[in-house]
Amino acid sequence: MKRKIIIDCDPGIDDSLAIMMALSSKDVEVVGITIVCGNAPVTMGFENAKKVLKHMNRLDIPIYMGAAKPLKKEYVNALDTHGSDGLGESFLEPVEGFYQPLTAVEFLSQTLNEESCSVIALGPLTNLADLLAADEKAFNNIEMLVSMGGSYKAHGNCSPVAEYNYWEDPEAAAIVYQHMAKLGRLIHMVGLDVTRKIVLTPSLLSYMERLDPEKGEFIRKITKFYFDFHWQWEHIIGCVINDPLAMAYFLKPKLCHGFNSYVQIETESLSRGQSIVDAYDFYRKKANAHVLNEVDIRGFFELFFELLLHMEKDKLTELEKLIVQEVDHEG
Repeated sequence: MKRKIIIDCDPGIDDSLAIMMALSSKDVEVVGITIVCGNAPVTMGFENAKKVLKHMNRLDIPIYMGAAKPLKKEYVNALDTHGSDGLGESFLEPVEGFYQPLTAVEFLSQTLNEESCSVIALGPLTNLADLLAADEKAFNNIEMLVSMGGSYKAHGNCSPVAEYNYWEDPEAAAIVYQHMAKLGRLIHMVGLDVTRKIVLTPSLLSYMERLDPEKGEFIRKITKFYFDFHWQWEHIIGCVINDPLAMAYFLKPKLCHGFNSYVQIETESLSRGQSIVDAYDFYRKKANAHVLNEVDIRGFFELFFELLLHMEKDKLTELEKLIVQEVDHEG
């Protein structure tokens, strides 16, 4: 039986890849996509999600617009990372229409009160904090909550200590983590400690194009800007694709390992957005997060290729070689 999910996201290049993975999986049913301001403004994110659904021939999936700004802080987009159109300056053809009468929070509330559903949160947690304020019961009904965000020992990507999603709306992240502590439940934190190890390299992208020119070309279109950004700012030859790992972890949890810990999110000053992981139980508080700190890089890319190219693992004859090169380089 397929597991039902809602993807809460801010597309965004890597969000788009994660959406494509979910739509290609036989194990999940995407019942809806909710958009939050983050990588791109909420209206741009809505347009980008439609473009991805059109590419996947899945415009039957409803998309709902959510928060246009963080709870308290001024909104700061990440178009310097994702391009002026939020999709790597691919400038794909717009998709008209498909507006929904419900807001993201209204959809989340309605759906979570009616059926068992997990939420894969790929952006700031503003929509979920808003849901918690509007309908706590619906929030509590979330089957599994996976959040791409935060970091444990890795350095930040928008400050020395903070990952972008939690930095963008630290109050929302703090509220969600505090509530999970109150519930005695775990949020699955897919942070920079593991996502930084998932680098789509020129060799891997070229191999995708060789195997399936049409699908490979689409991925190249939306990631080229990302490749350039990573070289300019981090001297990485390739691009870190954060959100696909969060989706892969939900689909195949054995790809990652982690530990349970109490986590709180700082909301002010120089450490704004830092995820403070009490790995050594200093506070003696019950864990509210499962913090990932190890990832099977080879296993991830096998799944990534299988889903996006619709190819069985035994057909990916050169993938192992390319992955071994990258793992050896990482090591």
